[in-house]
Amino acid sequence: MSAFYLTVIHRPEMVPEYIQKEAEQGKKEDLTRSAVLQESLDIFRTQQQIAHDNGLRTTIQMTYASLFNAEAVAIAKEHHEQFGDEIGSTFLGIQCKEFREKFKSKELAIWLFSMEDKRKIVDEVFGKFHVVFGFYPTSTGSYYMDAELVNYIKEKYPMVKAAVATCWEEGPKAYWNANNSWYTLMDGGPWNPWIPSKRNIHCVASDEADDIGIVAIPHLSRDLMAVFDGPGSYYGTHPQNILRGMVYENGELPYFKNIVDQYRSMTKYNRGYSYNMMYVGPGWMSKGGRWEADYALLLKSYKDGMAYYGELKKQGKLQDMTMSEFADVYRHDRPYTRPECTLWKDILYGSKRQMFWYADPFMRFCLDMNQGGAMVDLRPYAAKLVRPCGVGTKAMQDASYPFLVQSLYRAGFFTHYAGEGAIKSCKIGYGGEEVDLCTCRTLASFSEEGDTRIITIDPITIEFDRFKVVVKTIFRLEEGSGEVEIIRQIMDSTSPEAYISIDEYITACYGTTEYPEDLTGIHLRLIGTDKVESIEYKYRCREAEVDNLQSAEALVPQVDTRLTMRTDAPAKGYCREGFAFSPMYTIGIKKTIKGKGELHTWLRVAKAS
Repeated sequence: MSAFYLTVIHRPEMVPEYIQKEAEQGKKEDLTRSAVLQESLDIFRTQQQIAHDNGLRTTIQMTYASLFNAEAVAIAKEHHEQFGDEIGSTFLGIQCKEFREKFKSKELAIWLFSMEDKRKIVDEVFGKFHVVFGFYPTSTGSYYMDAELVNYIKEKYPMVKAAVATCWEEGPKAYWNANNSWYTLMDGGPWNPWIPSKRNIHCVASDEADDIGIVAIPHLSRDLMAVFDGPGSYYGTHPQNILRGMVYENGELPYFKNIVDQYRSMTKYNRGYSYNMMYVGPGWMSKGGRWEADYALLLKSYKDGMAYYGELKKQGKLQDMTMSEFADVYRHDRPYTRPECTLWKDILYGSKRQMFWYADPFMRFCLDMNQGGAMVDLRPYAAKLVRPCGVGTKAMQDASYPFLVQSLYRAGFFTHYAGEGAIKSCKIGYGGEEVDLCTCRTLASFSEEGDTRIITIDPITIEFDRFKVVVKTIFRLEEGSGEVEIIRQIMDSTSPEAYISIDEYITACYGTTEYPEDLTGIHLRLIGTDKVESIEYKYRCREAEVDNLQSAEALVPQVDTRLTMRTDAPAKGYCREGFAFSPMYTIGIKKTIKGKGELHTWLRVAKAS
C-alpha cells in the first residue's frame, strides 16, 4: 500500500514581519498596534477556513505572542474541538511586548540565543501554553532547532514527539539572495522526515541510544534540484515561495502541483510512503500585497494549493495528519538504518536532468546525472558532530552540518584557473587521453534487491581520437552498511585489444560555506599488500601511490571523519595533497583493463574517533 501523508501547519503570528513593516510607515515601533493584530488574525482565520473547506485538518502552532491574545486562543480551541486540529507551539513569533519586557531582547531566532536563555525561553513559552490550554504541546518547531535545544525540551517536556527542526538547504545561497542579511545558515539536513541524533539535529539517529526522542520534519517540502542550485525561498510547497521565485504565469501556479506530485512519487523509493508539508504564517498574505503580487493573487494561490491537496484526499490519494499523528505513523515499524532516498527530476526548466538524493545514519549524498552520476554533495553523518550554535558558541549563526563534497561551494568539476574542485567521479583513459564522466549527461533508474537500493546509470559512450568506449555505472546502497558500492563497467569498445584505464576518485575538503577552511592536519594514507604511503597535509602538492591497493583513506580530524575507498581487485591507489590556491585533497583507485571489464570500489564514511 502506498501512502502520501500531508501536514498543514498554520501559526497565528501577532506581529508578522511583513505586515508590521507596512503598518509602521515610518512610525515609532509599536508591537501592539491593533490594526496589525487584527489583520494578522483575519488572515490566520482565512488560512484555516481554506484548509477546512477542502477537508484538511491542520496543526496550529501557537506563537508566544498569540498566547496573550484571547481571540487567537479561542480560534485554536474552537478548531481543535470542531475539526480535530492539533494545538502545538512554535518558537517563531516570540517577539512581542511581553517578550521584550521579560527577556530584554530583539532576537528573532530561538537557536541564536545562549543555551541558558534557550532554556528560559522554552520554560516561559511552554509554561504560558500550559496556563492557556491546560496541557503541554506534543509538537513544536522553528526554522531551526539545534540538538541541544531539543534535548532540553525532551528532558523537561517528554510529551513532545514532533518538531519542525530545519529549513532544507537554507544556507549561503539563501543568505546571498537576501542581500547578505538572512542569518539562517543551516545547510546539510534531510529533505524529508527523519529521526534525529542526540548529538546533531541534522544527522539521522543510528540506534535507540542515539535517538533524540522526536520525529523531525523540514520547514516546507522543497524542490530538491532548484534549491540545490539556488535559494530555497523560491522553490517549495508554499505559494509565497513560488510567487517570490516568479514561477507562475497568468495567475496560475502549476509548478506547485508539480512539486506535490514529485513528492507523491517518492513512494517508489521509500517503501510505499511519501510526505508533504506546508508551514505558513499570515505575514505573506497581507492586504497590501507581497512581492509583485496583489492580495487577490496571494489569496488565489493559497486556495488553489489547498484545493489540490483537498482533491487528492477526496480521491483517496492523500492522508492529512497532524504533526503528532504523523510522528507516530513514521516511527511505526521503521528500522533506524532505513534510508530516505529519491530520484528527483527537473520540474522547473523542463529539462531531463535528474538528481538522486540519499540519507541514512552514515551519510547524506547527492548524485547529478547531468555530470555522469557524479557525487556533488556528501555530508558525514557518521561523525555525529556536536556543533552547538547561538551566542556563546564557536559556530554562532552557522548551524550548517559540514560537507566533505559540495560542488557549488567548492567549484565541482570545473575550476576557473588551476587545481581541483570537490566532487566524486570517474575518469576513463585511452592512449594518453582522459575523459571525466562529469562531462557527460545521462539518465538513471532506481531498483531494489532486498535491502539494497540500486541506481543504474544509462550507458555513456565516450569518444577518443578514432576510438569509442561504452561505460555503464551502477551504485549499490546496502542498508546499514555505511558504504556506497560503485561499479564501473566497460561494456564495449572499438577494439577488444585496447587498454582502457578506469580512475575512480574523490576530491574533497570540508566546510559549511564557500570559504576555505584550514586543511592542515588531514592525514592521507594508502595501504597496499606490501607497502604503506602517507601524507600529512601541509599544502605542498605532494603525491603518493601504491600498487595492489587494499584501501585509500583520508582522515579529517576537523570533522572527526574517516573517508575510505577500497576495491576487491588488483589496482593502484593514489592520493594527492593540494595547495593554497586549490585547497583540496584527492584519493583514488586506478585499474587498467583490456577490451571489456569492470572496477568495483566501495566508499565508506565513518567516525574517526
